[in-house]
Amino acid sequence: MADGGMSITLQGVHKSYWLGGREIPVLGGVDLQIDSGDIVAVVGKSGSGKSTLLQILGLLDEPSSGSVLYQGQDLRSQHEDVIERFRNRHVGFVFQFHHLLPEFSALENVMMPSLISGATMRQARIGATELLERVGLGERMQHAPGELSGGEQQRVALARALALRPSLVLADEPTGNLDPRTGNAIHELLIDLNRETGTTLVVATHNMALAGMLPRTLNLANGRLDVVERGDGASA
Repeated sequence: MADGGMSITLQGVHKSYWLGGREIPVLGGVDLQIDSGDIVAVVGKSGSGKSTLLQILGLLDEPSSGSVLYQGQDLRSQHEDVIERFRNRHVGFVFQFHHLLPEFSALENVMMPSLISGATMRQARIGATELLERVGLGERMQHAPGELSGGEQQRVALARALALRPSLVLADEPTGNLDPRTGNAIHELLIDLNRETGTTLVVATHNMALAGMLPRTLNLANGRLDVVERGDGASA
């Protein structure tokens, strides 16, 4: 697991796309401070830019303007190889669609990031076994994705995201395809793993009930982030 979380600072982040010569603004000046070990939910309607924000946080996309600092460092000034190594080593992704490799077992899917990073087969197997046991799949490790339920497949995807002990986990609608009970269990698992490891966690979701399980909720609308007020009047 991670040796701790990662702090991230966004300053005046804008993001636009161009379509047919027309500018499509998505993010319109996002300022955000995420401290090491924070759990943050980002809510908003479909198309509000939640996925774009996570892609920028995960170094998969660049802002049109503004800065993103990781532990106070602007990685965009670094060579692409440095950025890629940082992303692969320190950032874990969990998506709505788990993208598991169907021809491999759950264990082999979770082993894959470690093997790609240069771990031995034995090291990768030990780490993947520990993670699958931690997410409650110790008895399902040899099953292929097609033999697992949707919730079990998402647990495998979560274990895979944690394989390299990332400092930051970004979850983009991780429960979007799950029933409410299973989705609730996945969110509880994310919270438990954060408490155990100190990994910084950012979850994008349109489900306010699930977002309410997390200690800090931000609403993305009209390209900007706003704090969501809790029912008891305390700000998230």
